Amino acid sequence: MKVFVTGVGGQLGHDVMNELYKRGYDGIGSDVAGVYSGVADGSAVTTAPYVSLDITDALAVDKTITEINPDVVIHCAAWTAVDMAEDDDKFEKVRAVNAGGTKNIAEVCKKLDCKMVYISTDYVFDGQGTEPWQPDCKDYKPLNVYGQTKLEGELAVSSTLDKYFIVRIAWVFGLNGKNFIKTMLNVGKTHDTVRVVNDQIGTPTYTYDLARLLVDMVETEKYGYYHATNEGGYISWYDFTKEIYRQAGYKTKVIPVTTEEYGLSKAARPFNSRLDKSKLVEAGFEPLPTWQDAVSRYLKEIEY
Repeated sequence: MKVFVTGVGGQLGHDVMNELYKRGYDGIGSDVAGVYSGVADGSAVTTAPYVSLDITDALAVDKTITEINPDVVIHCAAWTAVDMAEDDDKFEKVRAVNAGGTKNIAEVCKKLDCKMVYISTDYVFDGQGTEPWQPDCKDYKPLNVYGQTKLEGELAVSSTLDKYFIVRIAWVFGLNGKNFIKTMLNVGKTHDTVRVVNDQIGTPTYTYDLARLLVDMVETEKYGYYHATNEGGYISWYDFTKEIYRQAGYKTKVIPVTTEEYGLSKAARPFNSRLDKSKLVEAGFEPLPTWQDAVSRYLKEIEY
């Protein structure tokens, strides 16, 4: 199986390439940088074939993917700077990447009749209430530019293709790049106390575990919408921080605050990021391990 992976300079794309390598598949990575710009950890992604590609350039996308002629495209590339996306001068760029770039890829996949995986987000919903969001729920009301453009990407895929997996994730952390765990570890080093919101509820997603699931998926034809985060129960960012510090051996005091009390964020955040993952099991896929176990393995991965 030949798999073309976008966004390999990011957390998820990096781990997807390594998972493909472990299974003996032919993975070709791409990102906008001229050469691979992620962590040089000696893993497969640093030695695998790499193609520089701007996904907003429709002609380049068509030419590059057509020449490679993959069986599957796993589309991890996205604009993910949520607050920066709210800047007036960034809106068209964010939409060009998250919506336009995704549409460009979907159209080539249709031409080549290959499978496509699109990574989406809990931010396509309005984050209200307490009930977990169902994968096939169409009650979309994104609160911010990031969520709106990721939703437009979803719709581009679902309206263009039949052979697609749309996988919504949340609270992502991995080896390659910035994330909440790395931030909180750095803050905890230099502060006796930290304030963390306790009224936004969801579940973290470890890219190492998610990569395994995505490759499991593309080995099948069980297409459709899915939710995929780690197991272990729904938590707040406050709960998450407490566990990170406990496992890291930090004595830093964590103070719970409301989103309103915390302030700072330019983009509105969903309060309810609970994603129902039961469809994974119903389809015969193995759920991700608990987030507590994922944190333990991740701290070892980053040699903390």
